[in-house]
Amino acid sequence: MDELVARITSNVGIDPATATKAVGLILAFLQKEGPADKVSALIAAIPGAQDAITAAQSQGGGFLSGMMGGVMGLGSQLMGLGLGMGEISGVSKETIGFAREKAGSGPVDEVVNSIPGLSQFV
Repeated sequence: MDELVARITSNVGIDPATATKAVGLILAFLQKEGPADKVSALIAAIPGAQDAITAAQSQGGGFLSGMMGGVMGLGSQLMGLGLGMGEISGVSKETIGFAREKAGSGPVDEVVNSIPGLSQFV
């Protein structure tokens, strides 16, 4: 997780704590919305991923995320961290790119393509 957070901090320009929370929210979203077997392999390939997911889930998602599901709900949660659209896009692309490096393009693309609307953001 440290390697991914360092990349996000460097390339997107957000602080490490926010980057860690954002990655946790993204991975928790994939875990909830994607095919369980593929997402499990993806999460297992990223050191510290499950800890980030657990931390993100324990913080709750805020009022709007409870009302909105899918990609829009995730976007609401990420905005709740103070991220703008450019930062959300950057964090998402870095996270999925890192997942592709660790778990392989095939499994990651299967997860991304299984969730309606996600591919346009990553």
